[in-house]
Amino acid sequence: MSRLDVNRSGEMEVFTRVVELGGFSAAARAFRMTPSAVSKLVARLEARLGVRLINRSTRKLQLTPEGATFYERAVRILDEMAVAEREAAVGATPTGLLRVNTSVPFGLRCLLPLLPDFTRRYPGIKVEVTLTDIVVDLLEQRADVAIRVGAMRESRLLARKLGDSRMVVVASPDYLAERGTPQTPKDLSNHNLLDFGFGKWKDGWPFRLHSGETITINPAGNALVSDGEAMQRLTVAGMGISRLARFHVEPDIEAGRLVPLLEDFNPRDLEPIHAVFVGHSGHLPARVRAFLDYLVAEVRL
Repeated sequence: MSRLDVNRSGEMEVFTRVVELGGFSAAARAFRMTPSAVSKLVARLEARLGVRLINRSTRKLQLTPEGATFYERAVRILDEMAVAEREAAVGATPTGLLRVNTSVPFGLRCLLPLLPDFTRRYPGIKVEVTLTDIVVDLLEQRADVAIRVGAMRESRLLARKLGDSRMVVVASPDYLAERGTPQTPKDLSNHNLLDFGFGKWKDGWPFRLHSGETITINPAGNALVSDGEAMQRLTVAGMGISRLARFHVEPDIEAGRLVPLLEDFNPRDLEPIHAVFVGHSGHLPARVRAFLDYLVAEVRL
């Protein structure tokens, strides 16, 4: 019989399970085989090797010295095979369903415009995108990747940094024509400051005074919204003043729909943006690794 006719890894796996479970019957249950089939497989292995690996008795199985040596090496070989398969899977052609969770502004402004090119590059990947500004649990939502804006707080998550976003206070020309333009942060007390309903800016809006002191203003107004896109639209519509990521409102500023305010007091604080994921960076599914590498290379903030 040629070596190609022998499932040597299968024999090793059955043999090691017999040893670890302490008998043919237990191993047979694990592999959904009959005890006689397991016994014959081990006997065939012993005949091929020309040595006895297990001394059989009515009470228990006992490894021979040759069997103990073979067991130790078989365990190492099976472990190496498992590692080789994982590494091959990492380098395989990316396919399958990729679940992505992202904030609404980043999704609309940065991610969605990139998806046509990404799917052309990786036609085997199907992308499911969820847009929400509420931070979700990746495991509960079964998300492969989530885009997080702000400081990382969950140590169990791995992350790839996509960039930083500067914050800016803005209002529409119509709002400023009606309510006036604030000249200092303290003037904001006379204005309608739009806020997020889920406490996105728990520490308020920071400003740096000419004295070097940093103060915070807690936004107070007549509207709370669930996401940055809703905030941007209300601000453009003239409802009030908001503080948003510069990448989010840059097109509106360039088009004159929004005006930056209090730039002399802007602390130039940056919010990092990360793509976060669960798992081990060395053993990611090919579809996840391809997506992360693509985002790092293509996202422009």
